[in-house]
Amino acid sequence: MHIEIIEEAGVDSALKGLSLSYNAMEGDMRHVALKLYDKDGGHNKFLESMVMWININAPRYWWQQFDTYRIGVTKQSESTMHTILKKPLCKDNFEDDLPKETMDRLNSLISEKKFDQLKNELPEGFLQRRIVCTNYKTLRNIIAQRKNHKIVQWRQFCDMITHTCKHGRFLID
Repeated sequence: MHIEIIEEAGVDSALKGLSLSYNAMEGDMRHVALKLYDKDGGHNKFLESMVMWININAPRYWWQQFDTYRIGVTKQSESTMHTILKKPLCKDNFEDDLPKETMDRLNSLISEKKFDQLKNELPEGFLQRRIVCTNYKTLRNIIAQRKNHKIVQWRQFCDMITHTCKHGRFLID
């Protein structure tokens, strides 16, 4: 699994919006944001205006769970339909090593252009890349639900995001 934050935006605008509730100057709002970020019920809605784009290359089994998060998330994916038959697969296309027989079988299906059968037999550890656009409030929810998940990739995702984003404090309690 590979995770890279591409871009973050909207912090100043989010704080400006937060200042409206307090009739205050933007510069005064960071301390207020630090008091409200962990309050639900609309008190931390400024987090919805803080946007992050993330490049994620993860196994299919992880994406199946990630697809639970549909509100506040858009995804653009590497199309299996358009790319899977273009070149032979190798170990770098999977989360873990595959038995040689399995890799040979998949590459045989690719060379024979048997798309439907290949899709049917593609292991869950096949890596798929997506660019995800989401916001801090959604990430906060994901991290709260998945930071101690039994699937190691969830723990990696949560740790990486909270430790490398610009405002990780807003993502954890």
